[in-house]
Amino acid sequence: MEELRQILEEIRPDLDFDKEKNLIDGKVLDSFDIIAIVSEINEEFDLRINVNDLLPENFNSIENMWDLIEKLLAE
Repeated sequence: MEELRQILEEIRPDLDFDKEKNLIDGKVLDSFDIIAIVSEINEEFDLRINVNDLLPENFNSIENMWDLIEKLLAE
């Protein structure tokens, strides 16, 4: 999860991703942030997050994002 934390902190160094649990629902991240996060996750973990995975519940917290990464890595 440390790799994910580094990605998030590079994109939004102003946020504490360990405390924030409503990144999407609370409108903390905008669409540009999500595009950057998805792109970096795809590159770092050699994944392809598809449109069906672009759900708020997958990106509301660092834990949700990590669960998505682990799910995709297991496929």
